[in-house]
Amino acid sequence: MKPLIRSAGTVFGLLHAEARQLHNRYFGKIERFEGNAKEICEQIVDRLWEGNFYRTSLGHFNFFWMRDFGTVAQSLVHLGHQEKVHHTLRWVLSHYRRANTITLCIDHAGNTFNAPAKRSIDALPWLLHSLVVSGYRLNKGEHLFLQEQLIKYIKMYLDPLTGELQNVAYAEMRDAVHYDRSAYSIALIARMAHCTEKLKLTAFPFHPQQYQAELIHNYWNGHYFRADRSNGAYSSDSALMPFFLDVINDSAMVQKTCDYINKAKFNATYPLQYGVQDQTFKHRLGMGRILMPNYTGTTVWTWHGTFYLHILKRYKRPEYKEQYTKLASLIERHGTYPELVNPDGSWYNVPIYRADPGMVWAALFEEL
Repeated sequence: MKPLIRSAGTVFGLLHAEARQLHNRYFGKIERFEGNAKEICEQIVDRLWEGNFYRTSLGHFNFFWMRDFGTVAQSLVHLGHQEKVHHTLRWVLSHYRRANTITLCIDHAGNTFNAPAKRSIDALPWLLHSLVVSGYRLNKGEHLFLQEQLIKYIKMYLDPLTGELQNVAYAEMRDAVHYDRSAYSIALIARMAHCTEKLKLTAFPFHPQQYQAELIHNYWNGHYFRADRSNGAYSSDSALMPFFLDVINDSAMVQKTCDYINKAKFNATYPLQYGVQDQTFKHRLGMGRILMPNYTGTTVWTWHGTFYLHILKRYKRPEYKEQYTKLASLIERHGTYPELVNPDGSWYNVPIYRADPGMVWAALFEEL
């Protein structure tokens, strides 16, 4: 009976998310906040606290999203919200344990599901990352559960003998396309390997160094980490995440990537354009050029913009101040923290999708 109930909850959670998206597209309103960029971000972060967890946005993403929360967990701690981060993680782990799975999303009722409806390679890595950066202490039940989930993870995605990522279908940050083992995925597995050592989770026997080596040998082209094993195109998720998560901390490689971004003018209007050669990737059903044109093409994604700013600041790049000012002006232009905008900064709005306002990613900017 329990598996049936869990399956029903999964379907309900996904349908609710889709219904919210359609409502937002045609009837939702974008609330504007007063103040400068940091003040706007602070108000958004405060509003996103639901009492048990941080919701993902003030629009149709009114539920918990592990990937999005994972990227801001450390920033939230640095902003003084460690107690709320820990409360969120306890709430998340309780629902994951009840469902006996780790998914990308959890709704208010505790239903666990994936959006899009495909298993995600990065939910578990972002969960472990969040536990480590927030100083969360696992109890025995949580520790055992994570050990079991790591065993399942290896069976689903990795060669059990070598730890090499297999060419299987899964969802990840750039969920509009089908990657062939992206650099982003390798970076997340490397980060997970590091976190398992910190958390004393022995069920993951592979070391971060082997994934660091793979990034350098199979993805680095002298200027940036290529999108995946089959496509040498630039994509901000793959190019930035190894550096943002400190999986790769080679200053010379960072400088070459930042120089390439400057030369290619991916930061010309606002930081940061998602990528190039979007047409060379196979898109997921319903997320291609007809229904969602340029969704992850030359559009400016504020998520990547803040990853980029953190890297520029960490490595003391001279363009940091200018790029910070550009993103701040975009936030102030819309009076909120937009999910993505068109290259000219106007709101992304196409036949079946409208970008969401008030993203939890605002915490990344507030921390700068």
